[in-house]
Amino acid sequence: MVALRIHNQISEIPEQGWESLRNDDYPFLSYAYLHALEESRCVSDETGWHPLHLTIEDEDKNLLAAMPMYLKNHSWGEYVFDWSWQEAWENSGEEYFPKLVTAVPFTPATGPRILYCSQKLSYKQALELLFSAVRQLCSENNFSGWHGLFIEDQHLNDFTPLKLPLRMDCQYHWFNHNYSSFDDFLAKLTSRKRKSIRKERQKVGSQQIELRVIEGSELCDENVKQFYNFYELTYLKHGHYGHLNLTFFQTLRRTMAEQIMVIFAYHDEKVVAGSWFFKSKDTLYGRYWGCDTEFDRLHFETCYYQGIDYCIKHDLQCFNPGAQGEHKIQRGFEPISTWSVHWIESETFRSAVAHFVREEKQYMKQRITELAKYLPFSASKTDN
Repeated sequence: MVALRIHNQISEIPEQGWESLRNDDYPFLSYAYLHALEESRCVSDETGWHPLHLTIEDEDKNLLAAMPMYLKNHSWGEYVFDWSWQEAWENSGEEYFPKLVTAVPFTPATGPRILYCSQKLSYKQALELLFSAVRQLCSENNFSGWHGLFIEDQHLNDFTPLKLPLRMDCQYHWFNHNYSSFDDFLAKLTSRKRKSIRKERQKVGSQQIELRVIEGSELCDENVKQFYNFYELTYLKHGHYGHLNLTFFQTLRRTMAEQIMVIFAYHDEKVVAGSWFFKSKDTLYGRYWGCDTEFDRLHFETCYYQGIDYCIKHDLQCFNPGAQGEHKIQRGFEPISTWSVHWIESETFRSAVAHFVREEKQYMKQRITELAKYLPFSASKTDN
């Protein structure tokens, strides 16, 4: 016998139980990360992210599976864009919101979305139980549907029996092909692209910029405050505030510093820019950036080249620098597919969304194939 439970905040779930279900160190589904979002009020009713986390427990109340989930009254902070779906609902006189979303708020990074005890349940069994609860919630509360965002490739087939549309999108990731150094990476590029990257890095150096990496226990509260000022400036330049507040970053420094890396740019011993990363045992995740003084090419150095250099030095296999940005291709970031799954409560809209997703998938496949043609890698390793 198992029981399905709904939790209005992650603090209702025992941290030890949640963590016991994790089988990797993907940072964004850690209890610490999700708790920091809620404790800081970045995720709350006020921000339009009401937690409705699902868990499965056995008869002794031992946690068997868990899935983060949120009730949404908008689509901001998801990075899987459904504005056209919302418009279609509204044009027909229907309400698109509220909807349910399984995702990591403000974090477009593929990773686990269902945690489960492999000794007691398979992924497929956990998914079927959780999805039955999702359907019941949608039916009983008039939610328009449920959306699972940035699903891992290896679990896509588990969704097939549920007959959910699979939506395809594109990101740009850098992969470590056993490079021994940054120069070794450059040696695999065409001569023109290699010279272009070297020129960009030299340009930063010629402006008397020094880059420093701070991570783990070296990261202090003053560093967090310095970075947060840059983060806020980035958003203010576009006329609004960031999704995240200082309390969120300070909490992360206390609870998961070992998975955080910050790169600061100094000019005349003054910090002028910074970028914030998370890391797992095999992947670097570039997340946030900001500056208070504009320097030519500093963004590329601080957000991309320093990250590539870090991956090579620390034998990380992948660098995920965040969503969007075709300009990343010429710097060695490869176009890859990302996936989301969708349950639509309305039968009429369900078939329309399924058709839309099929058509979009064909376009995205062609797009990724075309984008890959612009990768800067040389066909000949002897190219000079």
